[in-house]
Amino acid sequence: MTHEPLGGRAELIAPAPAVVRRYRSPDDAAATAATFRAAVTRTASADYDPEQVAAWAGPADVDLAAWDARRAATHTVVAVTQGRVVGFTDLLDDGLVDMLFVHPDAGGHGMARLLVEEVRQEARRRGLVRLHTHASRTAQPVLAHLGFRVVAERPDNRVRGVVVPNAEMACDLGAAAG
Repeated sequence: MTHEPLGGRAELIAPAPAVVRRYRSPDDAAATAATFRAAVTRTASADYDPEQVAAWAGPADVDLAAWDARRAATHTVVAVTQGRVVGFTDLLDDGLVDMLFVHPDAGGHGMARLLVEEVRQEARRRGLVRLHTHASRTAQPVLAHLGFRVVAERPDNRVRGVVVPNAEMACDLGAAAG
């Protein structure tokens, strides 16, 4: 089943329960790419200027095959509500939470929490004791609420030649599962 990007009506999303499941290649490629783009251009635009947002969002005509290959090569999970992908995150082998994006129409309804909890469980299954990420200004308060702490500011982080500040954040998982 192919998931279409969300429309602009948040009331369609808010009350519905979400499920978290593994990314389905290539079916989820367009929906996760659209979620990324909407999160950057709409949500993050409150914390970054237009030049920074444009650099971070990248071209509107993303190479979906390359996007899909990147998601399929990692442990990617998606949050789905009402049959639509509303968020996703990637976990790399070293514990890097590489991507964590929630569609703006689904923001504030616990999607990031669901995704991070799934990543924590997977990391523990792998024997990892720590997660880390490069968090945008927009994501930092959410991640702090979910137990991450700032390890280092990255004021000179560059995306496509444009400075887009972020921070290294980490979360200890405690003792690894046996």
